[in-house]
Amino acid sequence: MLPTEQLQAYLEDRLRYRFQNPDLLFHALTHSSYANEHHLKREDNNERLEFLGDAVLEMISSEYLYKNNLTMPEGKLTKLRASLVCEPTLAQCAKEIDLGSCLLLGKGEEATGGRTRNSILSDAFEAVIGAIYLDGGFTNAKEFIERTVLSDVAHRTLFCDSKTILQELIQSSHKGKLSYQLISEEGPEHMKKFTVCAYLDETPLAKGEGKTKKAAEQEAAYKSILLLRQNTAD
Repeated sequence: MLPTEQLQAYLEDRLRYRFQNPDLLFHALTHSSYANEHHLKREDNNERLEFLGDAVLEMISSEYLYKNNLTMPEGKLTKLRASLVCEPTLAQCAKEIDLGSCLLLGKGEEATGGRTRNSILSDAFEAVIGAIYLDGGFTNAKEFIERTVLSDVAHRTLFCDSKTILQELIQSSHKGKLSYQLISEEGPEHMKKFTVCAYLDETPLAKGEGKTKKAAEQEAAYKSILLLRQNTAD
């Protein structure tokens, strides 16, 4: 991990936001494992900022979807928002700004791959939203969310429930049976890597990797959706 000043400068460049109070940024980066290991106060980890960021994200994403889907009923808006702010989507947003490399983790979480774990990344991403909100107000938080989460809603929502979307796509546009096959399982028990391939009948579509079989299937489904859509466009 970079020294404190370099880490702040690097992440602020990725966030495209400068903190007036850098302590808020480091608070957002502090995982509970780090706080416990360094005997910090319970409230010094990022869980409270995550709580705040989650609420800010829900408000801003709700407003965006409401204004940009004028005929969509409440039930579909709720489903769309849920897929937009789910763990896989927010983890992907976190990866795009390289948030994982900047997290303050305990040695145990570090050793077991915490920097790439979706749950940790998505929680930290929400904590960063909370920190920006406290530091710069609603407008700055809204601009950050619009830039990182809402810039491509159609693409973002694929991350949350790719398997369902792929199943619906195949049922409506293709003949055949969708299935997933485990290709490999590697690594020690605490750092497994699964590779799965999605098939349409006997034809391989795309492979996915993940720390769980389910995560690998989701990635394989996501890549398969992009492939089928590309083939249709061509």
